[in-house]
Amino acid sequence: MPRPLLQAVSFLLASNIVVLATEEVVFAQNTTEGEWRSYAADLASTRYAPLDQIKAENFNELEVAWRFRTENFGPNPEFNFESTPLMVAGRVYSTVGSRRSVVAIHAATGELLWTYRLDEGERGAAAPRRLSGRGLAYRDDGAGGQIFYVTLGYQLIALNAVTGRRVSSFGRNGIVDLKEGLDQEVDLVTGEIGLHATPIVAGDTVIVGAAHLPGSSPASRENIKGYVRGFNARTGARRWIFHTIPQADEFGNDTWLNESWRYTGNTGVWGQISVDEELGLAYFPTEMPTNDYYGGHRHGDNLFSDSLVAVDLETGDRAWHFQFIHHDVWDWDLPCAPILADITVDGRQVKAVAQPTKQGWLYVFDRVTGEPIWPIEERMVAPSDVLGERLSLTQPFPTKPPPYDRQGVSIDDLIDFTPELRSEAERVVANYRMGPLFNATDGG
Repeated sequence: MPRPLLQAVSFLLASNIVVLATEEVVFAQNTTEGEWRSYAADLASTRYAPLDQIKAENFNELEVAWRFRTENFGPNPEFNFESTPLMVAGRVYSTVGSRRSVVAIHAATGELLWTYRLDEGERGAAAPRRLSGRGLAYRDDGAGGQIFYVTLGYQLIALNAVTGRRVSSFGRNGIVDLKEGLDQEVDLVTGEIGLHATPIVAGDTVIVGAAHLPGSSPASRENIKGYVRGFNARTGARRWIFHTIPQADEFGNDTWLNESWRYTGNTGVWGQISVDEELGLAYFPTEMPTNDYYGGHRHGDNLFSDSLVAVDLETGDRAWHFQFIHHDVWDWDLPCAPILADITVDGRQVKAVAQPTKQGWLYVFDRVTGEPIWPIEERMVAPSDVLGERLSLTQPFPTKPPPYDRQGVSIDDLIDFTPELRSEAERVVANYRMGPLFNATDGG
């Protein structure tokens, strides 16, 4: 029996793709079971593969089958390799290098099958989200398959998965310029909007989010808005756009006081998106608005920032939403894709969606209706004493499940290995205000 990639297990070490293998491979009856076709395994973002060939008993017998070094892809060899490779039909696909090239590798041997690179020149050099990116999206087109990815300079590209050539029928010779069709003016070279996450493909729709420069100290209260769009996977035509900062006549606009919706930016989706094809719904987690630690120029709850938004896959129309933080000034935007799972609650089967958050809570909803599975209470929180700031009076607190990490910091959390160390710790924090979640001056 040949020795191809065992269970498509790959470990990413520094700038290498390292594949480990045991002595032999037993193929599953369903050929898709050894594959990893999406960034988080599947459209539901389960991050799970039902494979059992590698066990605790044989793990120490694994050996390196092959290595693929990626530092030569691009002028900067010390890039951050962030990609999660895909494995489809015996091929491994990944973004690599500081120009975000795409490679296809033979899964059994590590042989380079093809590579694609787009040198965007000044546009790529000015990109806010650079380096290798998180990876790719795969679409089964009924033939050899297609690969979609977003370049440094914020362009969506469709490639033939077998040959690596651009799909000429998609966009302009395989390229859709994502700085166009954004319902706002964006400089095609220097406009500070991009994406390091992967697009997601469901049926004939490609969904693309948006990211910006880190927002801890922006140059201005104004910025590009991070709208989410769906594109026709066959033609590249824009199917829909969701305004994550509602425009004048849209639902949620009244949560941006003093017309701050006009100039405030960000509020994009820099992480991954999940889809339930059966329900025809896409679920995306949004980031906070411009300025991570001060919101004095954008009073109000600021929908749809820091929210889980469910939209119709075909039209982009909002089905439901939930905002996790009203008027965020803590940089607690959502860090990862929501997880779609069918669970049993009090003997009842529920189609659920669970969203991990930076606060250490897992918020769980009925993914059809958006109703919380367990009560989420709006509780009073402290006001801010920062000049010009106006925080929300309440924030949502889940009652179940319990938090999975420490929340807030108090004097009791300081190191106490010895009395001297404890005394020193108290001296260090004396100039800071400690407290529970939603401390009114955290970062303010």
